[in-house]
Order: sequence, then C-alpha cells, then structure tokens
Amino acid sequence: MLRIDQFTRHVGNLTALVLALLILLVLYDASVRYLFHSGSIALQELEWHLFDVVILLGIAYTLRERSHVRVDIFYDRFSEKTKAYVDFFGTLLFIIPFSLLIIYVGFDFVMLSLTQLEASSDPGGLPYRFIVKSLMPLAFMLLILQSISELVRAYSKIRKLS
Repeated sequence: MLRIDQFTRHVGNLTALVLALLILLVLYDASVRYLFHSGSIALQELEWHLFDVVILLGIAYTLRERSHVRVDIFYDRFSEKTKAYVDFFGTLLFIIPFSLLIIYVGFDFVMLSLTQLEASSDPGGLPYRFIVKSLMPLAFMLLILQSISELVRAYSKIRKLS
C-alpha cells in the first residue's frame, strides 16, 4: 500500500501549500481591514474556501499520519495486537461506512450546486462555490483509499503478532 501512502502524502503536501497561502491571505486581509479600514467580501470568502480545502483534503493525510481523533487514554494502554484489531475494525466498521455515507448523501448536494452553478449570494462574493462543494465527495474518496492502506497495514500487523 506504499503507493496509496505516497499519493496521500502528496495530497497532504498540496494541502500544506494551501494552508500557507491561507495564512498569508488572512494576514493580508486582517492588515488591510484594521490598518486601512478596507476589506473585501471576495477575500473573506476565499479564506473560507481555502479553509474548506485544507480541512477536506487533510482528512486522509491525518489518518495516514495517525493524528486523527481517537480515545488515546485507552488506546495507549492496549497491546500492539489489540491496537491492530482496534485499527482494523475501527476502519472497517466506522471510517469506510461513514465515508461511503458522506459520498452517497453528498452526491446530490454537489450535483444540485453544480447544476445551479452555485455562487455566493453576497454582492462582491465569489462566483464558483460549487467547486469547493465538489471537494466533499473527493475528500471522502481519498479517505476510503487511505483506509484501505490502513486496513492492509493493520491486518499485516495482526498476522505478524499472531
């Protein structure tokens, strides 16, 4: 599953670049707003769009780096074999079904936005909101892909420790 991990790492690196751009944009926007009493609705919306990109594309990378939310107070006390079982069944029974549900439910949400060419309702806002919304199913497809890698990793660990 090395190729999946490499692909997820590349997506994570791209996400890090978007985050750096977001930081610069927020710094610029806040400076202009507070120093010169000027602002832009489009810039503020772009900040939210980039934030969405960071969160959505960062999900699979976070799983790859084992930085996702978990009850570590219990997990840390488990044996390596028990951790591998928790990882395997947690991925199989929670992450993958939840991701499939989000893709299923989100598909109509994205298609409606796309067919309407959804844009900001604010004057001066961004015209292509549907592009950001289309990242939702993509993000969860990437999460499923990384989950497959995690399943293989956990299964290999279980076999090795048995």
